[in-house]
This record gives sequence, C-alpha cells and structure tokens, in this order.
Amino acid sequence: MRKYEVVFIIRSMEEEPTLAVIDKFTKLITSNGGTITKEDRWGKRRLAYEIKKESEGYYVLFYVTCEPECVAECDRVMKITDEILKHMIVRSEEKEAQE
Repeated sequence: MRKYEVVFIIRSMEEEPTLAVIDKFTKLITSNGGTITKEDRWGKRRLAYEIKKESEGYYVLFYVTCEPECVAECDRVMKITDEILKHMIVRSEEKEAQE
C-alpha cells in the first residue's frame, strides 16, 4: 500500500450535485481496496484562469492509502467525469520526510 494525494476541482454547481461527485470518488477509492485517511474540502474558489469556460470551482483534497491499480482506476474515471475540471494525483513521500 502506498500513500497518495488526490486533488480535484469540481465544476461550480449546487451543493447536492457537488457532494454527489465527492461521494462518488470516496466510494470508488474504498471499493477498490483503498482508504481515505484524511479529506480536506477547500470549498468554492476562484480559478487562476478559465477552465472549460468556468471561472470558479470546488476544491477537494484526499489523502489516500491504496494500491497503484486503485489510483489508475480513479485517474481513469476522473478523466471521463464531466463535473471534474482538473485533477492531479501524486505519490506522497511522507515516510522519507519523517525520518
């Protein structure tokens, strides 16, 4: 199991559809054997530049512990989800920083 940070920006929508998108990815990660150790919802923020004709987005950060296959599936689904404006998944190097 490896640690990852998953950041994604959701298209500016009402609260209920936004929460549904977050819940979708929470279930996707947990159903593929991963665990979300921490979840930060940064809320709606102005984007530095327009993305897909949107000037605002809802930022979410997950700290995830899972296998690489789970991350690959999450990345694939995020690419085809229309509500996601941008996303980034990076491997966390917390272990080296603590030593």
